[in-house]
Amino acid sequence: MNTMHFTGIKGSGMSPLAQIMHDMGKYVQGSDIDQHFFTEDRLRERGIEILPFDPENIKENMTIIAGNAFPDDHPELLRAKELGATIIRYHTFLGDLLKQFVSVAITGAHGKTSTTGLMAHVLAGFKPVSYLIGDGTGYGQESSHFFVLEACEYRRHFLAYHPDYAIMTNIDFDHPDYFGGIDDVFQAFEEMAQQVKKCIIACGDDAYLQRIQAPVPVVYYGFGPENDFQARNIVKTPEGTTFDVVVRNEFFHTFTLPMYGDHAILNALGVISLCHYENISADIIQRQFDSYEGVKRRFTETIVGSRVLIDDYAHHPTEISATLQSARQKFPDREVIAVFQPHTFSRTETFLQEFADSLDGADKVYLCDIFGSAREQKGELTIQDLADKIDGVKLIEVGDLSPLMDHEDAVFLFMGAGDVTKFHEEFERLLKMQETV
Repeated sequence: MNTMHFTGIKGSGMSPLAQIMHDMGKYVQGSDIDQHFFTEDRLRERGIEILPFDPENIKENMTIIAGNAFPDDHPELLRAKELGATIIRYHTFLGDLLKQFVSVAITGAHGKTSTTGLMAHVLAGFKPVSYLIGDGTGYGQESSHFFVLEACEYRRHFLAYHPDYAIMTNIDFDHPDYFGGIDDVFQAFEEMAQQVKKCIIACGDDAYLQRIQAPVPVVYYGFGPENDFQARNIVKTPEGTTFDVVVRNEFFHTFTLPMYGDHAILNALGVISLCHYENISADIIQRQFDSYEGVKRRFTETIVGSRVLIDDYAHHPTEISATLQSARQKFPDREVIAVFQPHTFSRTETFLQEFADSLDGADKVYLCDIFGSAREQKGELTIQDLADKIDGVKLIEVGDLSPLMDHEDAVFLFMGAGDVTKFHEEFERLLKMQETV
């Protein structure tokens, strides 16, 4: 049997793709660094072999799927070239795979992972679904009707896809190490729009998405009255969110979500809009909403005694504000503590004031050192530059999280795209030790 070898198998897209191919009956293995990433857990559950990087991993009859992060001169890829093995880049392989299904690509600066997870779950209540989510989760079956995938704009990788549908959640400036500014980001989404085959479903509350030109219909959703799908009569409680959906000024259905914050309503509206387009009943949508358990590292809760610890991938000022809003809705009477680890020096420098402003929504802020990327130079910036802009802030390190112990009955938001989870895990361990004393 032809082996598929994934170079960089722990990547947030590579891991779910390997899971999908394994589920579809292929023999899969891969290689990566030793450090543990949460994206590898589902690989190990399936018994997929994860090897250390080594040119000797490569055999001539293999198909090599190469992660986007690895250059053509990576030792494994050079070895594959020597042996004449087939090498396919991750996004190229995925773009080809989509052609077998009704494909739904979810893209946007924020909300991709949450919307992809919700979309896959809701559609699965109607017809079989394969899906690839950027939280390291993948599932595949060859008999699937739909294929739902998270499509990232970084380095314009999403241009490898020609999906039937695209959900566009928002356009915002991020990845300043690649994009020149918001106009460059908009241009990338405009290029993506040209490749969609059936319909684009976009958030009409986003000024940039209103300007999208496409060869297919663009259906808009949002809070504003000009949207095709509008949320009205919104009721927010600590248990969740209820709202009416009006389709082109006609009442459609009242939905209840076990989720929090305006962004959760918008994500759900995108899902509802696609389901309506595909003639999926409101009853199926609501039933799937009720059983939805969320995706990894998106407002993931752990309760230890009187404290609530929340792990969240928020790494952009817009996402921090959304996470804080969710916490305020679910825990209206509790102190909200932000523990934030900036991700990449370029992003931290670009949004220094915006990070300070968004974190201002917490009752108390703790900062972890900047998590740099291997792709960038460190430069002059330090975490102190951000700390200087925030009142009453404290810097913390793993090994001394005692300042966090001062807050009882509080909600702790551990936010970031680096390894902020190690702060979460260490604090959880400290609290559990205290409980046993």
